[in-house]
Amino acid sequence: MPSVEPYQTASGRRWRARYRDPERRQREKGGFTRKIDAEDYLAAVTVGIRRGEYIDPAEARVTVAELGREWLANQTHLKPSSLRPIESSWRVHVEPEWGRRRVSDIRHSEVQGWVTRLSAEKGATVVRRAHGVLTSVLEAAVRDRRIATNPARGVSLPRRAPKRREYLSMGQVELLAREAGAQGALVMLLAYTGLRWGEATALRVRDVDMLRRRVHVVENAVRIGAVVHVGTPKSHRARSVPFPSFLVDAIAAECIGKSRDRLVFGDGVTHVRATYGERGWFAAAVRASQAGDADFPRLTLHDLRHTAASLAISAGANVKAVQAMLGHASATMTLDVYADLFDDDLEAVAVALDRLRAANVAREAREIV
Repeated sequence: MPSVEPYQTASGRRWRARYRDPERRQREKGGFTRKIDAEDYLAAVTVGIRRGEYIDPAEARVTVAELGREWLANQTHLKPSSLRPIESSWRVHVEPEWGRRRVSDIRHSEVQGWVTRLSAEKGATVVRRAHGVLTSVLEAAVRDRRIATNPARGVSLPRRAPKRREYLSMGQVELLAREAGAQGALVMLLAYTGLRWGEATALRVRDVDMLRRRVHVVENAVRIGAVVHVGTPKSHRARSVPFPSFLVDAIAAECIGKSRDRLVFGDGVTHVRATYGERGWFAAAVRASQAGDADFPRLTLHDLRHTAASLAISAGANVKAVQAMLGHASATMTLDVYADLFDDDLEAVAVALDRLRAANVAREAREIV
């Protein structure tokens, strides 16, 4: 039977709660200075056992480092490009701070204090990723019934500042392609189809259908350190993306002399490198374009994907067409990202309603006469 009993220590009388766990093993917890505290603890344990929510004190003594290493080893579903920043966040921010702590000893207020301190030194993305890793590790502890609740839940996080997107005009795309030299065809394809960098550089000759003017996106190449990892596209779904007829000659030129299994861009064997930084080919092309056009913006390779969305919408494409082209999971996602590009559509709706009402009023006036 559960019981509460006193015992003597050098500091005075203390109280001990005794009970049997669900496996009928004898358990006890001492150190209570008041009998009522021991009784409350015993009552909580008894309710937890009856509800199947009992937390084994021995299991709760596991450290964050032990659980974290196990949790990381189980992230086999993530692509290498997604796993690497998580591993880095664990190694740099989470394990040094929490690794030695028992999961049962961590308090919500401590996690909030850590997030606040980290926010004073790092950007919102870094802070939110680190918090996400800790939260996931502690969530695994909850599922394993090592702790009852996750102390990292409900923490106030810094807001991410929205990234500025740059959109090029058709003339600016042509200028950038000229300045990119040998990579001009690749720049044009990125700007007019919205392919991700890894998708475009992973294209093989067999993926190009010249008759239908389509590229079949089935692979994605991501460079992590010095190694290129080739896998499925970001959404894990292959898709077919049309390209305008004025790109046929440029793409065909890239395929000349290459077998079906060769890469379209570059030498056919090695994936073209993005070469980020001031010395890279893309940065050099942007600088040269800015020298020739005072309005040419500061640009990243990913802004060519935004440019493709902008040009498609300005050409009259609806949100479902843009979603399919970009490979977004849903039209909602496309709208969330490019809501500003659909402002003209909203104005067109107002204009159309204006015209419709005017026509109805005129018709009713004629009927009255």
